[in-house]
Amino acid sequence: MKRVVLFSIIGLFMSVMFSVAIVEISVAVEYTSVESIAADNKDAARDYKIQGEYRLVGDNPNVMGFNVVARGNGKFSFVVFSGGLSGEGWNRGNLRLFADAHIDNEFLIVKDNEREEKDDKGEIKRKKVERPRTNRYKIDEGKLINVDKDETLEKVVRKSKTLGLKIPDGGISIFTDGKPSEILTKSKTNDTAKTLWSEASTKPFQKRPYILHVEFLTSYMPNDSGQGRSNSGVYIDECYECQILDSFGLEGLNNECGGFYQQAAPNLNMCYPPLQWQTYDIDFVPAKFGDDGKKIANARLTVIQNGVVIHKNFEPKHETPGCKKETPEARGLYLQGHGNKVQFNNVWIKYND
Repeated sequence: MKRVVLFSIIGLFMSVMFSVAIVEISVAVEYTSVESIAADNKDAARDYKIQGEYRLVGDNPNVMGFNVVARGNGKFSFVVFSGGLSGEGWNRGNLRLFADAHIDNEFLIVKDNEREEKDDKGEIKRKKVERPRTNRYKIDEGKLINVDKDETLEKVVRKSKTLGLKIPDGGISIFTDGKPSEILTKSKTNDTAKTLWSEASTKPFQKRPYILHVEFLTSYMPNDSGQGRSNSGVYIDECYECQILDSFGLEGLNNECGGFYQQAAPNLNMCYPPLQWQTYDIDFVPAKFGDDGKKIANARLTVIQNGVVIHKNFEPKHETPGCKKETPEARGLYLQGHGNKVQFNNVWIKYND
């Protein structure tokens, strides 16, 4: 009898755990368009409308910039940038404030959490806020109105200066005007949006160096975080991966958007919110090899994200871990599939003569 009871309890426990696991799995939703959010979940659509970049309304709007990042179920991260939004005044070395936020009826309740300070050596350290302030922002259409002081934040949707950049004379199409070119060896098209899904590769290019233009769209995944939040990558020469990730509001590390894993973080985190088109413009000069096959000079990469230089003449010492080895022979392009539905459009290269 004791064994039967014990097995029954174990069976009940496993059943409960299995149900919990199912719940956890079902929460991980990936939205690939604004329309799909509204059709699926009104709370997710509400959070998406609030998420975004904000500027102060007033005489000096660039004194501070704000990132409001959806974390699912009415919760948000709230980041304040001194000097303005990234690329508009904020640079590494400027201080930031970090807060937690949640929705309470028609208000967004923001409570300070951490702030950056400079120590005696001028190094920036994060510290817990000893006396956290709480501010209430009334949620208006495209605005957050602070009811505790005279302050209004207005949502902005920035666009890259190179978004929609046409193929120059002599350029080679990879995926443009919603159509894959013959150079693609592996591809799958989103016929609804006329975009290219991640997990695509090309034939080897005829030569190097070249400039590469890529436009990409990360998915909206508010319940995920870190590397599980719309992950992909641009594998230049199938050798050096420039990361793609929904890194909106994050630090800007080497394993986040614009980074070269384990080698170089971007100068700035220029990542826009998910479901906003973003651009990479990459100038690639390959590594040089001697007659004996040994490398005599590193490759060089200049990367412009959303119109702002995030790497200038970066020299990788070796290939990105997990990529193919450096070689004197030209390879193609690989747009990584990492289990997420990142979308691409207007992808082309032009050889540097």
